[in-house]
Amino acid sequence: MSENKIYQIEEIMKMLPHRYPFLLVDRLEIEVPGEKSIGTKNVTMNEEFFQGHFPGNPIMPGVLQIEAMAQTAGAMVIAGQGDYEDKNVGVFFMSIDKVKFRKPVKPGDVLKMHVERTSVRRNIYTFKGVTKVDGTAVSEAEFMAMLVG
Repeated sequence: MSENKIYQIEEIMKMLPHRYPFLLVDRLEIEVPGEKSIGTKNVTMNEEFFQGHFPGNPIMPGVLQIEAMAQTAGAMVIAGQGDYEDKNVGVFFMSIDKVKFRKPVKPGDVLKMHVERTSVRRNIYTFKGVTKVDGTAVSEAEFMAMLVG
């Protein structure tokens, strides 16, 4: 696979088992295969979580920003496996650490999940992620996941 490959939603849905309303990556750009990527989530007022978080002041929950990072990492790892359509591969969250929320994410924002793999041992991967809106960091975390299948 070459660098700077872009996957649209149809391909992402072949990699990840998540579906509406929990699929939080609309586009995936691979900068370095299996190591570095940017996921994109177009945040709209139609998101179900805005009904209750919060009426009159819609803010994307921070835990969903972290989940979007994790989905970006999972899709990146699966895409790096090559012929993922014929494999039953999944990536499961194991831990999160050093989480920080810096600014609220609102409807109309384009959330960019910058994810980098920091290590891999067998089927255990560690990542560092930063989500940004208009180039400004809104949240960050370090996390681990396990490749299964």
